[in-house]
Parts: sequence; structure tokens; C-alpha cells
Amino acid sequence: MRKPRRTVRMRFTVLYGALFLLSGVGLLAITNLVGLGGEQVTQSAPGPGQVSTLPAAAEQIALLQAQLAGAHETQARQVLAGSAVALAVMAVVSAILGRIVAGRVLRPLRTITAATRRISADNLHERLAAAGPADEVKDLADTIDGLLERLEGSFAAQRRFVANASHELRTPLATMRASLDVALAKPDPVPAQTTALAGRLRTELDQVDRLLEGFLLLARAEHGALSDRVTLSLGRLLSVALDGHAAGIAAKGLTVHADAVLDTAWTRGNGTLLAQMVGNVIDNAVTHNVHGGWIRLSAGADLTGGTGGTARLVVETGGAVLDREQVERLGRPFQRLGADRTGAGDGSGLGLSIVAAVAAAHGGDLDLRARPEGGLLVIVTLPLAASPVEVGA
Repeated sequence: MRKPRRTVRMRFTVLYGALFLLSGVGLLAITNLVGLGGEQVTQSAPGPGQVSTLPAAAEQIALLQAQLAGAHETQARQVLAGSAVALAVMAVVSAILGRIVAGRVLRPLRTITAATRRISADNLHERLAAAGPADEVKDLADTIDGLLERLEGSFAAQRRFVANASHELRTPLATMRASLDVALAKPDPVPAQTTALAGRLRTELDQVDRLLEGFLLLARAEHGALSDRVTLSLGRLLSVALDGHAAGIAAKGLTVHADAVLDTAWTRGNGTLLAQMVGNVIDNAVTHNVHGGWIRLSAGADLTGGTGGTARLVVETGGAVLDREQVERLGRPFQRLGADRTGAGDGSGLGLSIVAAVAAAHGGDLDLRARPEGGLLVIVTLPLAASPVEVGA
């Protein structure tokens, strides 16, 4: 069994409860010491004229002492029993008071924690702006606000750098591609080695161009504001992506199994980004697949979540058994299995990271799993939206 989580509130509850309980124990101990102080009855010497009645007086005194001792013993038992009951009540009261006091002490910290959790990379402009006296809690909130301000500046600088670098690098790439075309278009015969070298350079330039396009798309998905939201069907986006990769599927002899490509999986978002996301999933399934392999596809609605449902896109491929930890890292930029997966080093490692970024930007998630029998399972979940027909109705 898992041990219960030790929280600060639990520790404060124990501390304050112990202090209250010790105070109660001390109070009861002092009360018992004072109240149960032994009352001694001393027998005084007989006065003049009492000698003849001394035996009778002694007998009477003994009887009174016995009665007094019995009453004292009964009183002691009652005081002890009452003390035990009071101690038990104090234990419960101490725990309750300790929890209440701990909650009051930690309330500002819980407020700061909840506000910090709401702030992500998309709303770094928000601040805690904690009110109250200038104490340790406000110093902590102000420190977090300063950290958020520095993070916002860092994210903005990174976004500008990626966008500017990608745009600036396209100009020399276009110049190099045009120079190759001009060199090959000369009327003089071009040596075969030059033609082969030009072909290799053009291939590499195309790869760099795709990499820059991936940078721009990744930066837009991670930090850009989503505009032009429309309602789209994942099933239709999947069909379009399959048509676009028909040549690659045929070249590798892949068998495509469309289990349930339905129009029930509707979601709302940026059409360009969602189309790129689905295209990247299909491109990953085709590129990183074995010759003669298979792809299983499905798109549908999942209404079991209880939060309005989700639109699910599932793409499954066969192949060799993959390492689970390495597969979990494929959603990060420049993470790929390369030759260990398909025997080729194709790809830049941005495809699935773009999928993860686009899904997160739309409030969804990317789940990558290594199939026990071999291959990869890709599950993309997005918030479910009503279809245009339902909206019109």
C-alpha cells in the first residue's frame, strides 16, 4: 500500500495539535495535583475532662477517618475518570483546532499555488499580484511575479529568434537553388559529376527548407495565438492526408486498414495547423515503416470522459519491438529512433513534436505507446465539437 502523502498542512496539524494537547495535559495535571492533595486528619490530644471518654472518642474518630478516606478515594476516582474523558476530548479538539489553524496559515500559499498552476507558456503575461501586508508570503508572490516576467521575455525572444532566423535563412537558400538551376541551364554540356552534385545539393536544400518550415510551424503552435478557428472533421483530414501520401504508401507496399474513419470526430481549431498535425502523423507512419508493412487508422468520438467528450485519432503501425522510454521522448524536438527503428535515418525529428505542440495548443494531447508485439501506437485527442449539421439544427 502507498504511504499517505506528507503535506505541510499535515505537519502543521500535528504540531499545533500536539501543542494544544500538551497544554491540556499540563492543565489537567496541575488541577489533579491541587485537587488531590492529601487531606490529613490529625488526632489532637484530649483536653481536660475528656479522659473518661477517650475510648469512645477514639472509636468515633476512626470511623470518621474511614468515611473520609472512602470519600477521598471515590473523589480521586471521579477526578481521574473526568480527567481521562477531558483528555480524550482535548485530543479531538486539539486535532480540529490544529487543522483549522494550519489551514488559515497555509491559505495564502494555496492561493499562490493555484494561480501559478493556471499560468502556462500561453498566458505568461498574467501575474499573481498578491495583496496584503509586506510579509514573507507577499515576498514569495512578488518573487514568482518577477520570475514570470523574465520567462515571458525569454519566450518572446526565443519566438522572435526562431521566426526571424527561419525567414532570413530562406533567402540564401533560394539564392543557392537559383544558382544551381542557372548552372544546369547553360547551353554548354554539363559534366555528369556536376549534374549529380547539383542533384544532391538540391535534395539537401529541400531538406533544410523543410526543417525551417518545421521550425516556423513549431514556434507558431507552441507560442503563437490560434486564429481563424473553424470546425473540422478529423476523419476528413485523415482521408486528405492519406491521399497526399498515396505515392509513399504504394512505394513501400503498405497495407492500410481503416477501422472506423467516421465523421463523428469533430473538433474546432486552426485548419492549417490541424491539417499539418494529421499529415505529420500519417507521414510518420509511412516514413518510419517497413516495406510491406501495415497501417491501421481510426477516427471517432469518445464520450466516456464526462467533460464534453474528445475527438480521437488513432494511427497504429507494425514493426520491430521498440523501447518504451525512447518512444515516450519522440514527442520532443529532434528525438527520433532513426536506423534502430526502420533501418533508415530519414526525418528531422520535428514531425511528432509538431503534432504534440499543435494538439496542446488546441487543448488536446499526444500519446505515444510502443506496442508489445512490435510497432508504434499514436493517439491524438482533441476537444470534441459539435458538427456543423448539429449546430445548424
